[in-house]
Amino acid sequence: MIRIEIEPVWRFSKDGEPRSMLVMLDFLNEIRATGKIAGAADQAGMSYRHAWNLIEKWSAFFETPLVERRQGRGTTLTPLGDKLVWAGQRLRARLKPQLENLSQELETEINQFIPHGPSVIRVHASHGFAVAALRDLLAREPGLEIDLRYVSNQTSLASLARDGCDLAGMHLPRGALRRQSIAAQKEWLAPGLHRAIGFVTRDMGLMVKRGNPLGIGAPADLARPGVSFVNRDPDSGTRLLFDQILAQHDIAAARIEGYSKIEFTHAAVAAYVASGMADVCFGVEAAARQFGLDFIPLLTEDYFFVCHRPLLEQEAMKRVLAVMQSPAFHSAVARLPGYAINDAGVVKTVRDVFQRAE
Repeated sequence: MIRIEIEPVWRFSKDGEPRSMLVMLDFLNEIRATGKIAGAADQAGMSYRHAWNLIEKWSAFFETPLVERRQGRGTTLTPLGDKLVWAGQRLRARLKPQLENLSQELETEINQFIPHGPSVIRVHASHGFAVAALRDLLAREPGLEIDLRYVSNQTSLASLARDGCDLAGMHLPRGALRRQSIAAQKEWLAPGLHRAIGFVTRDMGLMVKRGNPLGIGAPADLARPGVSFVNRDPDSGTRLLFDQILAQHDIAAARIEGYSKIEFTHAAVAAYVASGMADVCFGVEAAARQFGLDFIPLLTEDYFFVCHRPLLEQEAMKRVLAVMQSPAFHSAVARLPGYAINDAGVVKTVRDVFQRAE
């Protein structure tokens, strides 16, 4: 099985001399997290002297320092250094799912010409931290081939219906909005034909700047003057859920400044707020913690997978279920803020899933 990885490359050009800054961005991020150049150098696999040479080279390039050392306070980033790190994280947050999808498409096209073992399990699911953790573990399984594409809730179920995938991700909110969300998706599912597979729960809510300077505490606060918002893309399940929350609280979208501004992942909207371009966004707690934001919980979602019943008899699918049930996956989810295992790898009827927590 041939694996393909595609990563963005940063290049700054000055006087016709392009320079790549990818390594430097990771290095600056480590300095920001630890306040220590020596530790950042070790993490990057370079000597302390080489690290300082990099800092001096890029400071000269921008004609302003990227870091500053203070007696007794270690090393901190300057405003420019901090902005470069945030810009890099925002770029990765926005592009990573799209590049992973493209990588998977290329892998599929190329590997069909190369002899390999078992048939591929095709997975369509919305992008999320637990799904990414599962993908990493499945990639380590010898002889197990997974074709994972990141798509929206509705798209994954439509793909399953037309045999475009074998396993479709789906998430439903608990509480008052569950019945409404089921109604929007149940047309794709037949209780006798499909089976659901338990996976995780995840906490959804508002992400705000550390310390919550605007005192945001509820959806109604998004309509206050001077509060800027960044939204998810209209095709995402998270956007559908957010619109349902607005309707539940009788809040008109037109009253929210920035409602039409969109990003394509939980991490991307979090990075947008963290960089100061908006005050608040809606998404998973794990994204808020990743970017040092405060989190205001609003509800919990059940995330699970749906498949046609015969898939469960395939040996490859049995191995997927085993990985979901493994201590390694449970440990990976335990490290994700706001996530929890929810019968991961346990097969259920669609009716049982729809009825739970209504």
